[in-house]
Amino acid sequence: MNLDVNSGEIVALIGANGAGKTTMLRTISGLLRAADGEVLFEGLPIHRESAETIARLGIAHVPEGRRVFSGLTVFENLQVATTAWHRRGSRMDDDLAAVFELFPRLRARSKQLAWSLSGGEQQMLAMGRGLMARPKLLLLDEPSLGLAPTLVEEMFEKIQAINRRGTAILLVEQNAHLALEISHRAYVLETGMVVLEGDSRELSENPRVQTAYLGI
Repeated sequence: MNLDVNSGEIVALIGANGAGKTTMLRTISGLLRAADGEVLFEGLPIHRESAETIARLGIAHVPEGRRVFSGLTVFENLQVATTAWHRRGSRMDDDLAAVFELFPRLRARSKQLAWSLSGGEQQMLAMGRGLMARPKLLLLDEPSLGLAPTLVEEMFEKIQAINRRGTAILLVEQNAHLALEISHRAYVLETGMVVLEGDSRELSENPRVQTAYLGI
């Protein structure tokens, strides 16, 4: 498969379970090694680099299922992400302030252990932790998974707010309707292959997409 994410974009990956969406994100972030082909970031090949190096280059991965550190507090979870840049002092304070502005509930729960948060709050924490590394590209894997319907729209509004602040986003999401609604472009994956791509609005009007993914 071939795909591009340009600066300032939200790009959605949609497809059925097993299509290869999560595998793609894990390959970009260095958690999996590509068997063939290459991954380029700002023109440089990164597919042989470690996950740590890729994180330092400016790619943050928010995995499916949140994967917060349950035995650490909210503040400690956020602090962990700063080690990619070895930042201390005022710069970390600036990043914390930005995350707390975006997710006010995290500020109120900064001393709570992560396991005690609701599912929605854990998702906010996972996204906030990714933002603490000041990524140029944020990889989001199923951010609406397991959330109450009332929280899903709020989460997608937060994704748009992150993008407006200048972060490019590659979004994997089962809720194809919302993914196409907030993204600029999209790719449809089937069994590890890109079968459709283009402007998100145009794809949302494609009969094949409407039947297979939008329930129309």
